[in-house]
Amino acid sequence: MTAHFDDVPHADAVEMVTVAVNGMPRDVAAGTSLAAALLRDGELTLRTHPVTQLRRAPYCLMGVCFECLLEVDGQQQRACMTRVRAGMDVKTA
Repeated sequence: MTAHFDDVPHADAVEMVTVAVNGMPRDVAAGTSLAAALLRDGELTLRTHPVTQLRRAPYCLMGVCFECLLEVDGQQQRACMTRVRAGMDVKTA
């Protein structure tokens, strides 16, 4: 039988990697979703609405709503569907 969810590692076993968020280095847990890592660090606004310029934050956290759309290494990606890896260059709103 295949497991549907990843095992959560013990806190001491979590590998930390460095990513750049708006040019500033941040240490985050490798393999977690980018949305979870940014929310944990207090980054609530990931983009602005293209018409109203209202600030937008992650909403569904499962890839349906696109509210967490941001730029990763020059490409538009949903933060909730993107796993953190070392050296990422992330740009929020």
